[in-house]
Amino acid sequence: MDSLTLSAPAKINYLLDVIGKRPDGYHDLRMIMQRVNLCDEIILTLTKTPVINVSCNSKGAPNGPENIAWKAAHALLGLAKPGYGVNIEIVKKIPVAAGLGGGSSDAASVLMGMNEILKLELPVQKLMNIGSKLGADVPFFIFQQTALAEGIGDLLTPLPGMPKCWILLVNPGVHVSTSWVYQSLQLTSKKKLNELPKFFESIDQIVSVMSNDLESVTIPAFPVIADIKSRLMGMGATGSMMSGSGPTVFGVFKSFITAETARHELTKNTDWFAATVETL
Repeated sequence: MDSLTLSAPAKINYLLDVIGKRPDGYHDLRMIMQRVNLCDEIILTLTKTPVINVSCNSKGAPNGPENIAWKAAHALLGLAKPGYGVNIEIVKKIPVAAGLGGGSSDAASVLMGMNEILKLELPVQKLMNIGSKLGADVPFFIFQQTALAEGIGDLLTPLPGMPKCWILLVNPGVHVSTSWVYQSLQLTSKKKLNELPKFFESIDQIVSVMSNDLESVTIPAFPVIADIKSRLMGMGATGSMMSGSGPTVFGVFKSFITAETARHELTKNTDWFAATVETL
């Protein structure tokens, strides 16, 4: 096998608690992370030339060592016999820098795909360890399950049986820097955490725990996020929240028709990105 095509799904956070700042500058987090079926497409083609080429249909995406997918390929080629290279074609469908984990998911897919194409047979935990050095969300996408994520996002506990729901993603196209959001977050003391259920039996139960500490920074700077949240709730969403550090907002819906109706309404006179997706 010298070519492989993979799907790299987006994610949302049903919960994002920032517990406190660590001595290494990172933050301790508690998140409920859920994959959705909005996916980038990754095409890997192994070559006999020891070069990594990255091409992407999205303007502004780096094509060299600054690209996280390039870093993922480089990490696995370093464990293979010398002389191999790879061409990586990325077809972006997940908006860039949107709080949806697109870059991390692409890197995770490259790690899993290179493991297969190079016949390295590395166990999942080894891939997750390599992924954690590339980005905090990468291990989650290799884990391939809805999860409670703790630490910097690398300590994962599966949440089995999570109810399926329809998610409307809405991105107003403003640029939000994740590092700026975390640097601007005011943490006066360690956060006291609400208790979470061991199993989520209904969509209403999911909505009951939804919160995102980063909204306190992003919403005052970008009021359009609060506007979208409010409009989603007015259009039948059971719950609505910003995903990650933003700017994407998601609404949780119990039916596809209600979500699609809201999508049509929200995009009538805007150039916002909006997609109705299903949880994985």
